[in-house]
Amino acid sequence: MRKNFPNLSKQLLLIILVTSIVKLFVAGFLELGNDEVYYWTYAIAPDWNHFDHPPMVGWMIQLTTLNLHWVSEISLRLGPIIGAGMGSWLLFKTAQIMASEKVAFYTALVYQFSVYTGVIAGLFILPDAPQMPLWTASLYVMAKILFQKDAAQKTYNWLVLGALIGLSILCKVHGLYLWAGFGLSMLLLRPKWLLEWRLYIAVATTSIFIIPIVYWNIQYDFITYRFHADRVTHTSLQWDMLWREVLGELGYQNPVIFILIIVALIAFLKKRIRFEKKEVAIWLFCMSVPMILLFWGISLFNPTLPHWTGPAYIPLYFFAGLFIANNGFQEKKIWIKIAGTLLYMLLMASVVVVRFSAVNYGSQEKENFGEYCPTLDLSGWKDFSEKFAALRLSDQANGQMKTNASLVVSKWFPGGHIEYYISRTTGIQLIGLGKLNDLHKFVWLNQMRRKLAIGDDAYCVVPSNLPFDIKNEYGSYFTTIEPPVIINQVRNGAVVRYFKVYRLKSCKLLPMDPI
Repeated sequence: MRKNFPNLSKQLLLIILVTSIVKLFVAGFLELGNDEVYYWTYAIAPDWNHFDHPPMVGWMIQLTTLNLHWVSEISLRLGPIIGAGMGSWLLFKTAQIMASEKVAFYTALVYQFSVYTGVIAGLFILPDAPQMPLWTASLYVMAKILFQKDAAQKTYNWLVLGALIGLSILCKVHGLYLWAGFGLSMLLLRPKWLLEWRLYIAVATTSIFIIPIVYWNIQYDFITYRFHADRVTHTSLQWDMLWREVLGELGYQNPVIFILIIVALIAFLKKRIRFEKKEVAIWLFCMSVPMILLFWGISLFNPTLPHWTGPAYIPLYFFAGLFIANNGFQEKKIWIKIAGTLLYMLLMASVVVVRFSAVNYGSQEKENFGEYCPTLDLSGWKDFSEKFAALRLSDQANGQMKTNASLVVSKWFPGGHIEYYISRTTGIQLIGLGKLNDLHKFVWLNQMRRKLAIGDDAYCVVPSNLPFDIKNEYGSYFTTIEPPVIINQVRNGAVVRYFKVYRLKSCKLLPMDPI
């Protein structure tokens, strides 16, 4: 018998609000990371597709920054924070269709306290951020079509599903899995629907949203897919990469949440917990397990990233919610309390360590000081940009550098940080000077900007944690490369990184267009 707990929806909304406020606080105290500043370029140069991904993350940034009129770490991260709240609420509504409100409540909290959905896609600017509310909305509509009476006969539901999946693909192309998983569940549960005309109208609706991606890639010889294909072309079996992937997923899901999911699945397989309808579990497994196994298989041969499987864990959150809400839930709900506490501690500790730690947690060697230290991606650039601006003004005043001197970068990182924190604030032009697979979007930014000319001067910034042989890379392009000016990043009285600012004098050779 289904029981209703009318206060649970209010409790959930309060928890979402409190968590969102905490994340807004964190957003204001952490500078943007490598990926975040890179996706800023999607917003300043919108297109139907980009070198790495479809355009939605750039559109999200444009929306939350009021079309780039309100630019800050908070405004850029506002979209992911709002999206995390929406995703949690949508999972609550989805679980209500299939189970009790108690199950729905704890399922939504699992989503809120997962590191992937709550922080990686729920705080930071990644293509996953706009995709997650669309992914969970797609699950909600699927649940309605499958489990609500007469919902499958309403063309509107199918059209909405097709549009949601299409929008999800405009975030990341693996949104296509939503159709793959749903198609598998229809094959197992509703095989007659494969002849349903509404299904094909929904698929056609999705196809309309894919047209911009295909159109852009036709223009550039499907460069996006050739780039990603090159990342998964190894053939040797490497078990260590699989274990690295699994351990990464454990961390990205929140260790407590990951273990909770495993325990819940074991309880389900032993028939200690169950959904009212057996079909629910089949659908959830179809929307999850094949995608996880796919990326585990890829990881046996190629390096993978744990967040690639992130969306595949979302259907498993329902099993975790069911496990907590089942008999003896007073004892079991300690899981969710620990998971939430761990997430809040992670957020607060991140602020303290990034802002105040006197320790560089990466390399201590002079030639790559700070390399692999994660805190350096989120700190130091604001202070450096001010010091660089002062150096530039001094160079112009004493005639050491030409007034139209540009900044040059050879890779998208640290190119993103230099674009956002230096070029944007000082007005100095940034030019990508390197290979296509290193520059990514910066090759397209070059098309919008003044080209490097013979006789031009330029600056090149080399952070110590991203070592770079400037003479080998740029020696053929400039007449002189002067010894660098060293600017230290100091944190709590200790140097944790230093920036080398090179003056490149008198361009003598123009670069080829990488495209």
